Amino acid sequence: MTTEQAAQTVQITINGTEVEVPAGELLIKAAEDAGTYIPRFCWHSRMKPVGMCRQCLVEVEGPRGTMLTTSCTMTVNDGMVVNTESDTVKKAQEGILEFLLINHPLDCPVCDRGGECPLQDQTMAYGPGESRFVEEKRHYEKPIPISELVMLDRERCILCARCTRFSDEISGDPLIEFKERGNNTQVLTFPDEPFRSYFSGNTVQICPVGALTAKPYRFRARPWDLEAVESTCPHCSVGCRISVESSQNQVLRFNGVDNDPTNQGWLCDKGRFGFEYINSTERLETPLIRGEDGELHEASWSEAIDAVADRLGGFKGDEVAGIGGSRNTNEEAYAFGKFLRSVVVTPHIDAQLGDGLAPEFIGGVYPRATIDDLERAKTILLWGPDLKEELPVLYLRVRRAAAELGANLIVIHPRNTGLDDVASHTVRYRPGTGADLIERLVAGTGELADVREALNVGPVVALVGRPGLAEDIRLPEAVAAFARDLPEAMVLPLVRRPNVFGALAMGLAPNLLPGPAEITDADARSRLEEAWGPLPETDGLDATGILEGLASAELGALVLLGADPVADHVDPVLAAEAIGEAGFVVAIDQFLNDSSRLADVVLPAEGFAESEGTVTNVEGRVQKVNRLIPGPGQSRPVWAILDDLARRMGGELGAPSAAALAKEILTLVPSFSAVGWDELDWGSGREGILIEPPLRYLPVAAGITQHAQSGFSLHLAHTLYSDGTLTGSVPAFAGLAPEASVHLNPGDAARLGINGGDLVRVTGDAAVELPAVIDDGLVEGTVYVPAGRREARALGSTLAVAVAKGTVRQLSLEGGGS
Repeated sequence: MTTEQAAQTVQITINGTEVEVPAGELLIKAAEDAGTYIPRFCWHSRMKPVGMCRQCLVEVEGPRGTMLTTSCTMTVNDGMVVNTESDTVKKAQEGILEFLLINHPLDCPVCDRGGECPLQDQTMAYGPGESRFVEEKRHYEKPIPISELVMLDRERCILCARCTRFSDEISGDPLIEFKERGNNTQVLTFPDEPFRSYFSGNTVQICPVGALTAKPYRFRARPWDLEAVESTCPHCSVGCRISVESSQNQVLRFNGVDNDPTNQGWLCDKGRFGFEYINSTERLETPLIRGEDGELHEASWSEAIDAVADRLGGFKGDEVAGIGGSRNTNEEAYAFGKFLRSVVVTPHIDAQLGDGLAPEFIGGVYPRATIDDLERAKTILLWGPDLKEELPVLYLRVRRAAAELGANLIVIHPRNTGLDDVASHTVRYRPGTGADLIERLVAGTGELADVREALNVGPVVALVGRPGLAEDIRLPEAVAAFARDLPEAMVLPLVRRPNVFGALAMGLAPNLLPGPAEITDADARSRLEEAWGPLPETDGLDATGILEGLASAELGALVLLGADPVADHVDPVLAAEAIGEAGFVVAIDQFLNDSSRLADVVLPAEGFAESEGTVTNVEGRVQKVNRLIPGPGQSRPVWAILDDLARRMGGELGAPSAAALAKEILTLVPSFSAVGWDELDWGSGREGILIEPPLRYLPVAAGITQHAQSGFSLHLAHTLYSDGTLTGSVPAFAGLAPEASVHLNPGDAARLGINGGDLVRVTGDAAVELPAVIDDGLVEGTVYVPAGRREARALGSTLAVAVAKGTVRQLSLEGGGS
């Protein structure tokens, strides 16, 4: 131990044993790390201590003798002597538990928390075993729904304040609070204001009793009936670690795992409750082939594989394209790229859908920030999506950095965001004026002088992405180029889908090989061609180019892997036209979605919790995904489907298993050479392993040609819930997605004579009519439309739009920034 390390520790005695612990550590945590568990209810390692429940009382020796004190509020000091097992401590613990049980209903047989309840466990371990209370207990109406996802049973509540503190300290939406006083104190939401938080499920997980329960899990299973594996959340690119739990081959719940580099135990409600699509009766169970009547009909696997191989074999390699892979594992993405490049021999590959960033920017920008770098940042520049809507747990990490750790947060966005209340500076701008705003930031004069001065305090972490889908794809790169000149700057590109980075690292981009490496990288080509055979020598088309090529008949066939361009591409009209005009389309998917319904052959694939492999999050952290249940019906692993297709077309993927693909990746992709499954299953590897891509890309500020025109600029941005196929297959999310609407600045609405609820016509690529919401979170000249709504698809993502008042009055709506 170094002198510096020794200065940071102190010696204390716990139950007669000397231990060395970090200086300034809370006693309850220091004791636990040293192997002594102190019972508790209110204390949580990720929240501030409050000492409310008194269950953690211990004896500490002082100059005036021993005293009982709450170990969750006392920090250790050198020479401290602590006793957690004395008769006095045991009597205090028994008394606290007896007091807590006075009004507790003791309905363990019908409580969802039964079998994993801290109150139950600690009563058995530390309680008196018998109660002296014989009077009538306190009663409340039970249970009551406090949101679409959470039920509250006030009789079970022990007033530990974990739920209220989480909502206030961590998520920043204090919608649940203590009400009344004394014996009538209870936890409740405010009148006419439900617990509509994006993070409400965390309160269920941290509740030490069954006072808060999750509707999707209520009465579904007992803990001892559940099988569980640790895995990675499949809903966005943060890569939250989760426990996936099932019974009788049905996934019944996700719980957060405290993974320090990523989610620190928290999940958003989409991640926590979005598992229900796995069990959906709409899942594909058998291959489908389009018959002469124009309808899709069930077929055998051999018939379907033969049909795909025969049809794809009728096209030249560069007449075939592939889209998808960003929702699949690294191993499946690798197999998809290998199939397309070495068997079909096409360069036209893209994992993104026109809504992301340049592949070389995502995969090669440096110096690259990690999520943990937010903990050390003095300044955070956020110019990208509204994190609360698109990357919610990253929102929690940024919020903690600003509100608790003291970082200066600068938020630049076209609309009010969920982080504005903790930001030191907020800048609103009209979409299409981003390049001008960068120039003004560089100058640092006028109203931006204070912002520019704040950006001079390093280390600076710049979180950059597309604030809206109508904005120039090169804007984030220009922001990164500006940010790189700031003190000790690091850049983290933000993308939404769960495995975009991993798919790009596996070569699912028109200009990248696995690595990621450039197409012209001689070492990468040589290494891959030795194993794969000859590769296409030129860059291919991106997703938009592929769709345009299909629509114009320059391309003939399309292979979709877990992708739905008709719903998710920035130009859904083009996507529908392209797939409809294509000579042949095969979709490998879990559902019949808007795109696979147009396919000629649909192959049912296993999905999350049914397949194993790895995924790579937004910062380049590779984490394990584990198998728990079998897929429905005749669905098969993606790698197995592609392997059969390759052999039927005269090629060879050499993929007898996902594990075999993982070993091939270790050999052929240098950045993954230390990322074996064994390393990810044990020790520190369970937190994930950061890769160092060989690609080094310097962002440039040039190239933005988009500028705001007269009229209105469109801000088209995703929300947490939408009507997509996966979220639409989750019953718990019914009604949570915001209605399709048009948000207008009050001044713009007044000039046009539009009131909240009026039907408004917005014309972009085409015209849509939606109800108006008056939104003072927008700058004038900006129109906000939530993306992912079927009613708004025809609008497209053109920046310049026209707005006019309709003739029909809708129901009254009011709104503001999130």
